[in-house]
Amino acid sequence: MDLIDAAGTQHVPAEGPVRIVSLVPSITELVCDLGLAPQLVGRTGFCIHPGGAVRAIPKVGGTKSIDLEKVRALNPTHAILNIDENEKAAADALATFVPHLVVTHPLGPLDNLALYRLLGGIFGRQGESEELCARFQSTYDVLAAEKHDPRKVLYLIWKDPWMTVSPATYISRTLALAGLETLPFDAASRYPRFTLEDSWIATAELVLLSTEPYMFRAKHAAQIAALPVFAGKPVRLIDGEMTSWYGSRAIEGLDYLRALRRSIA
Repeated sequence: MDLIDAAGTQHVPAEGPVRIVSLVPSITELVCDLGLAPQLVGRTGFCIHPGGAVRAIPKVGGTKSIDLEKVRALNPTHAILNIDENEKAAADALATFVPHLVVTHPLGPLDNLALYRLLGGIFGRQGESEELCARFQSTYDVLAAEKHDPRKVLYLIWKDPWMTVSPATYISRTLALAGLETLPFDAASRYPRFTLEDSWIATAELVLLSTEPYMFRAKHAAQIAALPVFAGKPVRLIDGEMTSWYGSRAIEGLDYLRALRRSIA
């Protein structure tokens, strides 16, 4: 298969010693699940899964605050990035001293299949990637076969300012598999800001508070449920890793979403 990443770069299977720096938390987990933990030499501070495998791997800053000199010192052969999570300026800087940048940008659940195969093909883990593909497809098919009445959802990812997700995002398309349609439908940006006075707020039937990137907790759910604009609407916490993490975590995420939808039916 052609090993073409989200930046349009054609990759070839890696040869010789491989040294990977992953700058995307969900992909760090995927790299490990492909059996590549011994080749992983750097990660961000947000790359916390799988805990046992990554604990001893050096941190190189955050997804949007990469310490370029720390990366340089690790002498990586490959750096894995994501268009949403990493800054283009950092990618341009990394390109001056990292031989291979692998750029990812899954926009919907089924993009995980290409992601598994891209990394499996580059790093010689085709068997492991096909096993993940089979597991993902089986879980996806079960969820997709279930019929759900559509529910209009306000999915909160931040407060001060309030922020949500547009229908053009991975999160929104994942939720849509379970009939959860994110508002607003006509968002001008991928992660729009809004105010509680916006007219479309009243059409929401359910409010979901994601545990990341903002760490919404039970106290926030109680506070938001008490706001007049949300009177009578269910307000629930949702595990952000299960809806926003592509890669191997997406398999568990689909099962989580299936159970969530059943609990709010």
